Amino acid sequence: MTEDARFEDGQDKPLNLGAMDVDDLQVISALAQDGVFTVGDMRWMPKERRFAILINRLRREDVDAAKRAGRPPERVRSLLVVDHVLGMASQGVDRSDSDTVLAVLSVNFTPGADADGQVEFVLAGDGALRANVEALEVSLKDVTRPYKAVSGHVPDHSE
Repeated sequence: MTEDARFEDGQDKPLNLGAMDVDDLQVISALAQDGVFTVGDMRWMPKERRFAILINRLRREDVDAAKRAGRPPERVRSLLVVDHVLGMASQGVDRSDSDTVLAVLSVNFTPGADADGQVEFVLAGDGALRANVEALEVSLKDVTRPYKAVSGHVPDHSE
């Protein structure tokens, strides 16, 4: 028998989430929004059929609690991984400069004929990364302890 989640279950723990459908991917996309990384933090591993990005993720799940407590927002290093990748493409990203800083705006999935499709990372500044996948499987896993966001504020997208 399964039971519903309780408020007490929402403790301050590292995230480890997976998405195998579009609804789950929307959750990962929301949590990865404003995650920053460099070109050098991306890895395409063709033999493993995997694409991974090490992002500095804003801890959106803690923003309201931080505001109420009067403390600055936090970031955490997280692995954003796409599995079953058949090929990769990019637009507006200079892959030769490993120090170029990029920011995630959203992660989307466009289905193909069967379970296949494309996972697209929309980036700030009109950049994009696209993973052609055999099936949708994306994960987001925190790999460090949270730290104070250098900017001290939450990005504002109201403009």
